[in-house]
Amino acid sequence: MKRVANTLLLAVLLYVIAANVSGCKIGAPAGGSGKPAAMANEPEVTFKDLQGSSVPLASMKGKVVLLNFWATWCEPCRGEIPILIQMQQKYSSKGFTLLGAAMDDDGAKVVAPFVKETHFNVGGQSLTMNYPIVLGSDDIASQFGGLLGMPTSFLISRDGKVVKKYMGALNEAQVIKDVESQL
Repeated sequence: MKRVANTLLLAVLLYVIAANVSGCKIGAPAGGSGKPAAMANEPEVTFKDLQGSSVPLASMKGKVVLLNFWATWCEPCRGEIPILIQMQQKYSSKGFTLLGAAMDDDGAKVVAPFVKETHFNVGGQSLTMNYPIVLGSDDIASQFGGLLGMPTSFLISRDGKVVKKYMGALNEAQVIKDVESQL
């Protein structure tokens, strides 16, 4: 009986590790998990952009921000980038911005060429990422309650409150509805 319990425990542990490595998320349907617990205001974090300059999240107060934690190697992340490009195009003039926080271990030396050179099919057009990209870290992610996998996104209101957390690939219709409700 003890061997069966240990085998089951090992299987569950391997599943969790595999899900995190592959970019999958565990525990809630893709596209959102509602309001994040115990996070009334955005964490006071400062990112570095791809040139090494500081980008305090607080500098974006007054805008609706969709903070997207992603990585160049994450297939679900890459899959939602066309949606993010479209959202930036459509809503940036209305006080919205996307902020992509890249979680690649090799930082700017991997992320900068990806952002510059990788094209995505957006409505029949071949486009590169059109929104600000910063470098994330485990320390910064922990300020948001940590990441179970990527992509993970946070919708932040104009007054700096985290109003929604999305774990896994975004549900386009839902995130657009949520963003529009904040504009």
